[in-house]
Amino acid sequence: MKNKTVVILGSSRSNGNTRKIVDELILLSPDIDIVDLNNYSISYYDYEFKNESDDFFNLFLKILDYDTLIFATPIYWYTMSAQTKTFLDRISDVLHGDKKAYGRKLRGKNLAAISCGSNSEIFDGFTMPFVQTANYLGMNFIGHVHTWLEQNSRPPRAVLNNIKKFSNNL
Repeated sequence: MKNKTVVILGSSRSNGNTRKIVDELILLSPDIDIVDLNNYSISYYDYEFKNESDDFFNLFLKILDYDTLIFATPIYWYTMSAQTKTFLDRISDVLHGDKKAYGRKLRGKNLAAISCGSNSEIFDGFTMPFVQTANYLGMNFIGHVHTWLEQNSRPPRAVLNNIKKFSNNL
């Protein structure tokens, strides 16, 4: 059976630099689907679950159909985007109570990350939330690729080579 993969795009610009990187990945692996978090209304985690009527749970159910989840995020202030962080926080919704069985369905799935910055520098600790989330949820963290490009440019050859290596590991 073929591994079903989804990119969860968490950027303030749906067609920004991070999306350009995701498009390069899809050229190499055309079976990958994309979920753009900008197309959903997902509010912040709430201990009282007052946000149950937003789009998180239905989107989460769709994502459970995939074997590999790739979080693609620009680097904002040395870390992941607010959209990506909010989605990760909301996984807490399915870790207890009547939705706990859904959270358990993440066990054994793969998790990876793509970061996109304005240069090749990546800061220590950037991947820690992804690695530890995978560990906590019983998922397999299968890697991270850091990418960069300047506004309205094509990715440099080094980035394209890194994306190809990343794609080969999926």
